[in-house]
Amino acid sequence: MDNVEVKIAFEEGIVVVPFEAILPLKQVSEETKKLVRYKRVAQSIAEVGLIEPLVVSRQPDENGKHLLLDGHWRRAALLDRGETSARCILAHDDETFTYNKRINHLATIQEYFMIVRALARGVSEEKLAKALDVNIGHIKRRRAMLDGISPEVIEMLKDKMVSTVTFDALRRMGSMRQVEVAELMLSASNFTIGYARALLAATKQADLAKPERVKRIDGMTPEQIARMEREMSVLQQDFKAVETSYGEDVLHLVIACGYVSKLIGNKKVERYLDQNHPEILEEFKSIVSVTSLDNPVPEAVAH
Repeated sequence: MDNVEVKIAFEEGIVVVPFEAILPLKQVSEETKKLVRYKRVAQSIAEVGLIEPLVVSRQPDENGKHLLLDGHWRRAALLDRGETSARCILAHDDETFTYNKRINHLATIQEYFMIVRALARGVSEEKLAKALDVNIGHIKRRRAMLDGISPEVIEMLKDKMVSTVTFDALRRMGSMRQVEVAELMLSASNFTIGYARALLAATKQADLAKPERVKRIDGMTPEQIARMEREMSVLQQDFKAVETSYGEDVLHLVIACGYVSKLIGNKKVERYLDQNHPEILEEFKSIVSVTSLDNPVPEAVAH
């Protein structure tokens, strides 16, 4: 394969740009400034300064203005504090869609590491709670969020938006079961506490972190829990079986549909089926019309 040059989307360094040279794409209204999320941003800047730089276009216009691609709330909060400039990342692309396409919002585990690093650098829990506009109990819970969680699970879920309470359910399982549950969550793209609790309810006693303790689930009797364990075990086996064969089944379906499409595309064959087996022809047309919407078949496959 030929070497392909990949262009970096941003300048590697951070520069300080005066606000008079930054052109915002939208205004932050007074109503927006009343939102809890905005107040949290403003409070964070007031307590620990600007953590995440603004993102502006790399090339200024003829008037020396840079477009502000990301950070309108941070800019407004800094202006309200009387600041005249801000640290910025210079983006090569000059529109917000391209920027947002390259940026992921802070995932739950990434937020955990941010809090842990801040605490390790000497920021007190009280100051961090004030900066994030949350109570100190929130910081304490986040600090202990990954206690008892398997390193493999942390790696698997590091870029996912996972409910913090989901980790409470995972913590009650053994390491191997945690990995298995994380795989199921990834397959289903479901990281909610409801799904985690259902998987916990279906976990065998021997697979718990503390198997000597009787498993209790609010609102469920021991008999109901045992039944759910059996049903969930069967369901997981069926799910894994489908997941294993899914790719091959889809490939066979695409090839078969390509063949049928080619077949009824032949006028002589279509006429013969229409005269002798109209019900089969209708079924063929129905299959091709449905599958071709999502799976266009290349000519090479149709042969």
